[in-house]
Amino acid sequence: MYAITRATEIADKIFEFWITAPHVARHARAGQFVVLRIDEQGERIPLTISAVEDDRIRVVFMAVGKTTTQLSSLRAGDAIRDVAGPLGKPSEIERYGTCMVIGGGVGIACTPIIAQELKEAGNRVVGVIGARNESLLILEDELRAACDELVVCTDDGSRGFHGFPADILKQRLEEDAPEAVWIIGPAIMMKITSGATKPYGVKTFVSLNPIMVDGTGMCGSCRVTVGGETKFACVDGPEFDAHLVDFDELMQRQRIYTAQEKEAMERYHEHTCRCAEGEARHE
Repeated sequence: MYAITRATEIADKIFEFWITAPHVARHARAGQFVVLRIDEQGERIPLTISAVEDDRIRVVFMAVGKTTTQLSSLRAGDAIRDVAGPLGKPSEIERYGTCMVIGGGVGIACTPIIAQELKEAGNRVVGVIGARNESLLILEDELRAACDELVVCTDDGSRGFHGFPADILKQRLEEDAPEAVWIIGPAIMMKITSGATKPYGVKTFVSLNPIMVDGTGMCGSCRVTVGGETKFACVDGPEFDAHLVDFDELMQRQRIYTAQEKEAMERYHEHTCRCAEGEARHE
């Protein structure tokens, strides 16, 4: 069992968990992930390692489906049945020069550890984070500390630049193009934002964590076409050359289990309601 030492809702339906997992913390690198299983009957879910501190790792997730909603109900002092990892290939950290690390929505959680390793490798690091509004921005202070410069933007203009990370990237590409860019967020955001760097030939990485299911390459659900070849996001990635990814296919694959996810969520709510009613009767 793996103890949860801290569980905090840091934005609407976005949760930060610190979990004691010495074997993972000892070997974890930027870009890698773990597979969690809440209990014996639980679904396996892959979550990116957001930070490491001593013998603990941090994961940040949004409660959108049955399992992440169940996970979000746990508190400090509770325990998770399985934490397997670190899995996946680490980010390609080397000395590039100027690097931009761009996070959108809950994908922001993956950026501080990448920015920190890039900085330690001798790069100048510019961070860009974006969200629909100010209330959904996360880990801003932490990323600011890891970067030489941080730009904040919101879709509605409630904080920072009124616009999207792609707008900031396009501006920088025209003024002082970086040598390498990392983009992590929703698939459509990664597609649009990485499209800005293609005409400039700037090395650009995207993380395809959102499409993963099993996390070990056995289920085949994370198949994605990269450079005309079939890859598995969990074992061949999760980071890939953004300019080679077939994003349209990826987004179509993300919708495969929509009906099953909806049904699982409905059953979970029915179960929790029955349990609550049972407890009320016993009281």
